Amino acid sequence: MEIRETPTAEAGMLIRRSVAEVFEAIVDPAITRKFWFTHGSDRLDSGKEVRWEWRMYDVSAPVTVSEIVRNEKIVMQWSDPPTTVVWTFTEMPGGTTFVEVRNFGFTGSPDEQVKQAIGSTDGFALVLAGAKAWLEQGLTLGLIGDRHPKGVPAT
Repeated sequence: MEIRETPTAEAGMLIRRSVAEVFEAIVDPAITRKFWFTHGSDRLDSGKEVRWEWRMYDVSAPVTVSEIVRNEKIVMQWSDPPTTVVWTFTEMPGGTTFVEVRNFGFTGSPDEQVKQAIGSTDGFALVLAGAKAWLEQGLTLGLIGDRHPKGVPAT
């Protein structure tokens, strides 16, 4: 099989909250930890580097924000080697928000890039589902921690 386009992870979700609330849920680690990571060193801001931790996995990632347009877009680099993540927030009718996430810039062989893009799509779909549950219903689903529980063999 030949890859003709660079693999890109993409996920999107309608969240029934205002664009300001949804945007804040991504930039403020006190909110984000309700549905994604366990600890964030600081708020996301343009030019700032923060560290996100998933303590249940003993994993962390540096996050560098290259651009923020309040309530519209966040562009960041994360992981090692770094990839680019673009969050887009679109105000929808009825005070709702459509959030899209694109992750690209994967490295390695074409097969490795495809595997990384599939894994990233899976992860961001869970993040958005968790954000939706938290922001709309106040529910912490534990989706990220339950995705790879101890004792389940890695594939």
